[in-house]
Amino acid sequence: MMQFSANLGFLWAELALPDAIRAAKSAGFHAVECHWPYDTPTADVAAALHETGLQMLGLNTARGDVTAGDNGLNAIPGREAEARAVIDQSIAYARAINTPNIHVMAGFATGPDAHATFVENLTYACTQAALLGITILIEPLNRFDAPGYFLTTTDQAIQVIADVDLPNLKLMFDCYHVQLMEGNLSHKIKTLLPSIGHIQFAAVPGRGAPDAGEINYSYLFKAIADMGYTAPLGAEYKPMGATEPTLGWMQNKT
Repeated sequence: MMQFSANLGFLWAELALPDAIRAAKSAGFHAVECHWPYDTPTADVAAALHETGLQMLGLNTARGDVTAGDNGLNAIPGREAEARAVIDQSIAYARAINTPNIHVMAGFATGPDAHATFVENLTYACTQAALLGITILIEPLNRFDAPGYFLTTTDQAIQVIADVDLPNLKLMFDCYHVQLMEGNLSHKIKTLLPSIGHIQFAAVPGRGAPDAGEINYSYLFKAIADMGYTAPLGAEYKPMGATEPTLGWMQNKT
């Protein structure tokens, strides 16, 4: 049975995080994930997870100074102290709510110095996270939505993973971003499966619900299941309004 995780950075984003967790449970999701939960006390999130029986699969490191344009810190030379502070923050939060995955955000940077900085900060993150059994994820973002972001392709991500060379560093494969940059989703997922720690999805273009757009998710979900992938797939799409009316795609998929 295909399972799905609700990304609460987009779904039920108008609700407080504990209430969004409850809404996801009521809608039939098997797990949840989020972006930046840090303004919500861990005790409140843990209580909602316990009440619903859901697991928070993942969260992101803080972006930095968003008003100044930051979208992650970990590939930016000269900001290593800030980067490691947000890594520590994310690990502490994940530990408190029993979250197994942390997406370490690279930020806007380019060149070999940025690559070296990212590898160094990821090595730190993986080493600290391994003490708690946590997996670190990196995610390529498409250049249309995030121009200037350091990590943009799966090939680049695989090279970073190879350079870090630690077993708890994995690829977050977001079908939306990969389709826009590379395409050929089913082949790429099959090829990269040993390196994949989580899969997310949304329609292309528009990043809406997956029952529209150019990707045939009915086919892709079955293909992923046939590959033996059993973890929940992350619904990280923008509902463009209330979430509940957009959930028709879940019918006959679970």
